Amino acid sequence: MSFTVAIIGRPNVGKSTLFNRLVGRRLALVDDRPGVTRDRREGQARLGDLDFTIIDTAGLEGGAAESLSGRMLAQTRAAIEQADAVLFLLDAKTGPVPDDRAFADLVRRSGKPTIVVANKAEGKASTAGVLEAYALGLGEPVAISAEHGEGLVDLFEALRAALPNETAGRTKDDAQADATEPSRPIRVAIVGRPNSGKSTLVNRLIGEDRMLTGPEAGLTRDTIAVDLQWQGRSFRLHDTAGLRRPPRVQEKLEKLSVADAINAIRFAEVVVLLMDVEHPFEEQDQRIADLVEREGRALVIGISKWDLSRHGAGGIAMLREQADERLSQVKGVPVIGVSGLTGDGLDRLMEAVVDIHEVWNKRVPTAELNRWLADVISSHPPPAVSGRRIRLNYMTQPKARPPSFVLFCNRAEAVPATYRRYLINELRDAFDLPGTPIRLTLREKENPFAGRKRRR
Repeated sequence: MSFTVAIIGRPNVGKSTLFNRLVGRRLALVDDRPGVTRDRREGQARLGDLDFTIIDTAGLEGGAAESLSGRMLAQTRAAIEQADAVLFLLDAKTGPVPDDRAFADLVRRSGKPTIVVANKAEGKASTAGVLEAYALGLGEPVAISAEHGEGLVDLFEALRAALPNETAGRTKDDAQADATEPSRPIRVAIVGRPNSGKSTLVNRLIGEDRMLTGPEAGLTRDTIAVDLQWQGRSFRLHDTAGLRRPPRVQEKLEKLSVADAINAIRFAEVVVLLMDVEHPFEEQDQRIADLVEREGRALVIGISKWDLSRHGAGGIAMLREQADERLSQVKGVPVIGVSGLTGDGLDRLMEAVVDIHEVWNKRVPTAELNRWLADVISSHPPPAVSGRRIRLNYMTQPKARPPSFVLFCNRAEAVPATYRRYLINELRDAFDLPGTPIRLTLREKENPFAGRKRRR
């Protein structure tokens, strides 16, 4: 099913830039001056595997009904009425301003599903503005940079959550009919170096020769998506082209294939990184794992062609130790021996995918976080820097996918990198977060949630 989304917000917050980004070309005029857009403009947008109609609108400004700004506001109201969901843009660098709060009431009264989008969120300077956007009362803000194409995966997830029936391509009656079944498919990207057995693995999982396989490296060029049902769960598997080191990628076709594979990683929820059993954890394998971590995806390592293994009974335990040593940023990542030829290990692999997906989605209650923080400070307080103490005041988890935490303290820049790594490792152990990236942001600004509670 198709659906319609309206982009609204104050002048010059980047609505037309986001519109152009989603439609894939410069349809809307963009300029640093506010008020360039006056009429609402429609285009056909694509985000991940979602195709929908997007509406660009004029900047929201108050004014009499007969004035230019009043007529522009009427156009925006019409766009909201037409839309199935609303993207409410604000400037992450400035945070919400009084006009944003006034227009948030307009959107709230419309009753339409609304996603707060904090645009221009590139760099650390925007973090405070993103957190302040919670005060609008419209839910969790999505931080993006429309100009640089950052954060679009989070926007994709937010759209799916806001419009579950429309984005699943089903009617409400269909959704009610299978309400007892697991929700939407888990998106899984199968990646690795050329000839690591990705297509053979996918063929074995789905039970048919859907992908071309053979001894030649580089048979797969396009990223191919197939559906899989496993033990009552739905999966969307993406078989990708082999990823070689950038200096070796010369031909234009291979460059396009690599770009397609990287895009599959960005829009996946879980990435299965296949490594050859004879040469695991080579430099390129570690580069791919690092890319998966930077993109914030959950990771499972599959040791391919396990039927040819000479490692013996303790082989997997040894490889898990290597994974923890070489991929410390995702310590505890599952390592599974698999064979696409014989089918050995495939059930264990899919169980690991389901488990790591749950970890990636995990949220820790604020009260538990702060009890943990008090224990950590008591047993291992942060070091004094230049003779001054660092105070760790409060912690919260604003989002999952991957688990992301904000720690409020008095001297954020002074906290040593080693102590940050210590906190992340302790978080991973205390709250059982193996194999998933963990984001930890240090902020000096007072916790916005505490302030809101006091005002009540």
